[in-house]
Amino acid sequence: MEEKNPQAESLKKTMHALIIVAVILAGALAYIWYTKSNLVKDLNAEKQDLTEQMVALQNDYAALSSDYDTINSQLDSSRAEVNQLIERIKKTDATNRAKMRQYEKELGTLRSIMRNYIVQIDSLNTLNKKLTADAAEARREASESRRRSEELSKTVESLSGQVAAGSVIKARGVKVEAYNASDAVTDRSSRVVRLLTSLSLIENDLAPKGYIRIYVRIKDPQGILLTNSGSRNFTFNGEPMIASASREVDYQGSEIDLSIYLNDIEAFEKGIYTAEVYTSQSLLGTAELMLR
Repeated sequence: MEEKNPQAESLKKTMHALIIVAVILAGALAYIWYTKSNLVKDLNAEKQDLTEQMVALQNDYAALSSDYDTINSQLDSSRAEVNQLIERIKKTDATNRAKMRQYEKELGTLRSIMRNYIVQIDSLNTLNKKLTADAAEARREASESRRRSEELSKTVESLSGQVAAGSVIKARGVKVEAYNASDAVTDRSSRVVRLLTSLSLIENDLAPKGYIRIYVRIKDPQGILLTNSGSRNFTFNGEPMIASASREVDYQGSEIDLSIYLNDIEAFEKGIYTAEVYTSQSLLGTAELMLR
């Protein structure tokens, strides 16, 4: 009777065990690959859906127009922001979920801003129709009575002046600059320690008088809002927003120059920074800064 070789039997068992382990590992790797592929597919689908929503919003903004310079200026700014967001979405990998969630939030904000534009335009159109009707009635009554003519003419002139000038505080000369530790202007990103936004609130006798807070929102080249411990929440057209920096000024209807610093930002990268200046009622203006 032939004796079994213990070493051969042990080697055979070891090989069988290794084959079983290899099969299990191959199955696990196949499952992981399949799961990852499905996840990437789902994320790409989400990115495509987000892109399509942004393009639809872009078309909605393109179709929206008004007869008011202030709103048209704000619309141009929002259209540019939509275009920039679409480009950023296209360039961002679908697996970067943090960026995609951020873009979804920005999409929601832009939708809310657009709804507010529509409400403003409708309200102003309604007001214009009412003022036009009032002016026509005033002229009719003025023709009927010489005694009332002067008083009604002043009413029409006053109403027309209010429509033309408005009571919204406006600004000009919005500018953003970078400063180094020696408090000198620089465009070198590695040397920047603070940003300075400057502007002038223009004269407007119809605007409300008193203290008003000016808010600055500055976004880095990636579209990320810069914030620090001094950042402040505010409401714009009924929507909550975050300001990078802000300052309160006493506005009495005369032109006033002001500057707002943004400090305590950890680092600045190369690219274009965008500054938006607001009151709680209106967008005062925008500016860009290129750092190299």
